[in-house]
Amino acid sequence: MTAPTADAVPTIGSIAPRPAVPWVRIAVGIVVTIIAIRLPYYYSPETNQIFSKVLYLAIAAMGLNLLTGFNGQVSIGHGAFFGVGAFTSAILVVNHGWYLEATIPVAAVLAALLGVLVGFPALRVKGLYLALITLGLAVLFPSVVKKYVHGPGGIPLLRPSRLEVQSLISSIPDDIYQYYVCLGVLVLTFLLAANLMRSRTGRAIIAVRDQEVAASTVGVDVARVKVLTFALSAAYAGVAGSLSVLIERSADASNPLIYFQDSIEFLIAVVIGGAATITGPLLGAMLLVAIQKRTEGTDALAPALLGGALIAVVYVLPEGIVGGYRRAVVWARRRRGMGSSGDDPPASASAPEPPSSDPDLPAAPTPSPT
Repeated sequence: MTAPTADAVPTIGSIAPRPAVPWVRIAVGIVVTIIAIRLPYYYSPETNQIFSKVLYLAIAAMGLNLLTGFNGQVSIGHGAFFGVGAFTSAILVVNHGWYLEATIPVAAVLAALLGVLVGFPALRVKGLYLALITLGLAVLFPSVVKKYVHGPGGIPLLRPSRLEVQSLISSIPDDIYQYYVCLGVLVLTFLLAANLMRSRTGRAIIAVRDQEVAASTVGVDVARVKVLTFALSAAYAGVAGSLSVLIERSADASNPLIYFQDSIEFLIAVVIGGAATITGPLLGAMLLVAIQKRTEGTDALAPALLGGALIAVVYVLPEGIVGGYRRAVVWARRRRGMGSSGDDPPASASAPEPPSSDPDLPAAPTPSPT
């Protein structure tokens, strides 16, 4: 019987071990922080807008990751929560004169309330049936908006003026200010997600995903955990929708499939980045936007090229970018161990090692070898 490693997912009721932070990780974190802060000063406003889109897309993907990756509830309707956040901010800015920054908490709360309303019925279904319910929500949302929201010409489209979303700090240009707002919200939400998944509540969320019956047996309120996760996940999407109005200067429901398409993008970002990880949604959003920008000028071929590129990425990295990184680390350690010993390891040592220094714990469990 081997001793538990620091990377194993802790059991319910135990204290999550925190591995020592290596100096290399601290140095990398400092470098990444400096780059993130200085980045917009070296690029044009159009490029900074792309950077900002990556950030708010990553926030929405993290919300879906909490629900699908960590809790195991499949949703392809998060575009509806995204739309709730977008139209909440747009209405408050255009019709009531709010600062957009002040609308972000309101958008999060309203999206969370809708998440609760969807979460309770979702307790009775799971898997593909839950996916179909959330799909219906995403497709239905534009029709509901068309009935109650009327922009210029009666179209369900609200466009805040440039003055309504301009920088609140006169010394910082609008595009850089918007990037900083998105960056600050992303850091806050990702830190919240990382700390949540290391807490007792986070362990309960993972336990419900892995062994729902066992979790209920040891005292976890499964219904409460599922609804809470749904609400938090929806709040993340609502925040992302609010930020999209700051960047895109529009909340649009004229296309009946627009929020379904958003839902698919969030899911793609989670899958290619790495489900049940913290950095995965950000990496997935970066790669997704990069692929979109490379294929957007090909007109009718753009969807096919995007689909083909994503299939290739998923084929090469079936566990996402973070999963591929973990496997590379394990492979490198094995090679180093074999090189130092000079002999091949025994057959029993060929089982995959748990990731030992990844910051995204707790993650999806690795299947045990047979």
